[in-house]
Amino acid sequence: MQEYEKNALGLLVLGALIALGKLLASDEKITPRLFFGRMILGSATSMAAGAALLWVPGLPPMAVTGLGAALGVAGHQAVEIWLRRRGSGLLKGSDAKDDVK
Repeated sequence: MQEYEKNALGLLVLGALIALGKLLASDEKITPRLFFGRMILGSATSMAAGAALLWVPGLPPMAVTGLGAALGVAGHQAVEIWLRRRGSGLLKGSDAKDDVK
């Protein structure tokens, strides 16, 4: 396994574990839909840390992991809030600008 593959896999697992921890710490009822949705969302936002390598090619793996953890926590919340506000309008076919509160 190449180094970049190990980093990508590590970021995926890190994001999934962050999402799982946040889900278990919340008071929400855990459903399969919520469980898998949060795992996918947490993994995807942590993987966004890999984009930092485009700006700083020699970034050490520990820095990428730290950035992945930060995006896994903060990015997860931001994406979920955006989806709750505007994503439902996109699914219904209405203009998302009309749903701003």
